[in-house]
Amino acid sequence: MIIYFTKMQGLGNDYIYIDCINNNINIDNVEEFVKKVSNRNFGIGSDGVIFILPSEIADVKMQMYNADGTKSNMCGNGIRCVGKYCYDHGIAKKKEINVETLAGIKKLKFQIKNDKVEKITVNMGKANLKAEEIPINKEKAKENKKYLSTIIDNREYIVVSMGNPHAITFVDNIDKETVENIGKKVENSIEIFPERTNVEFIKIENENKIKMRVWERGTGETLACGTGACASAVASYLKGYTKEKVEVELLGGNLEIEIKEDLEVFMTGPAVEVFEGKFEWR
Repeated sequence: MIIYFTKMQGLGNDYIYIDCINNNINIDNVEEFVKKVSNRNFGIGSDGVIFILPSEIADVKMQMYNADGTKSNMCGNGIRCVGKYCYDHGIAKKKEINVETLAGIKKLKFQIKNDKVEKITVNMGKANLKAEEIPINKEKAKENKKYLSTIIDNREYIVVSMGNPHAITFVDNIDKETVENIGKKVENSIEIFPERTNVEFIKIENENKIKMRVWERGTGETLACGTGACASAVASYLKGYTKEKVEVELLGGNLEIEIKEDLEVFMTGPAVEVFEGKFEWR
């Protein structure tokens, strides 16, 4: 079976996008397919695969898989690329669309230049601080008046869900060794995070800017993570380090995050189409 795909990236967070609206695609073993095509040596290479599907309750539906074949509820960089694909390819030719995800319906607003989407603002919904919905083991969680946290190896992690779990820690120095060694261990601390977790390392620059590196659940370190940037902005705000509007500097570029009433989060950033191709799947 020949499968046509589009490679897209948001701040270097790259996924393979498969249009299931204009193409009749039926993949039996999705997990194996995702692992193979995501492989950077033997496949196309990506942080995962996102299927664009018809929706009965929104303009389109987004179904996302990590590079290891596991399903994920949401991806901030991924959903921006979904929006750009739908506008640029004529699936939903309007400046605002709704996208169905496993984390609920997300509203996207486009900035258009030369009839192409250049930047996208996504209403990411409200940050979730409820232990059972993150999820985190309540016995391992510490409740503060403003936030939820846990301690791993004497290090505090602020815990936030943006449709998927995030553990955020604040550091003075962010280096690769720290991200790899600590990130993998925290991700797989299933006695605390029964569904594993994304891990963010944050350096506060000032009240309007933070630097972030991320270890993504099911993928490893990536150049950017949209939901992680949102969760980190919320954690920094709740700790009193930053204001409602903050610029998040990631390895792949910058995102603009705004926190409104009741911790409703808006994310603005770019999306880029890299190339199109076809892949033979047997």
